[in-house]
Amino acid sequence: MTSIFSKIIAGDIPCYKIAEDDRFFAFLDINPVAKGHTLVVPKEEIDYIYDLEDELLGDLFKFSKKVAAAIEKVIPCERIGLTVLGLEVPHAHVHLVPLDSRGFIDFKNKVQLEKDEFVAIAQQIAQNFS
Repeated sequence: MTSIFSKIIAGDIPCYKIAEDDRFFAFLDINPVAKGHTLVVPKEEIDYIYDLEDELLGDLFKFSKKVAAAIEKVIPCERIGLTVLGLEVPHAHVHLVPLDSRGFIDFKNKVQLEKDEFVAIAQQIAQNFS
């Protein structure tokens, strides 16, 4: 069965896209725990992150590093946290979350954003992606 992320990548489900290349796709999390909370996924649908081939896994983190740099240019924060949970969607992915404190990322507390905020944040981060 096709994952929701594959449907987003294919354009079947709308998203707030940040960046993509031939192997990876980055977009804002629709239920963010902070402004700028971004998901980075390989375009190849593989359920478990540790099932990714070594080269693809390494390149996922390299692509994520570039996305994190773009987020930092737009969202004021101390740094970008990275976490891998992997249970909510059967498609390998990482969460990039702007952090303002030394606390952990709490996925129980969501930030409510309006559509225009998602659009503005996605556009600003995308413009800073290189």
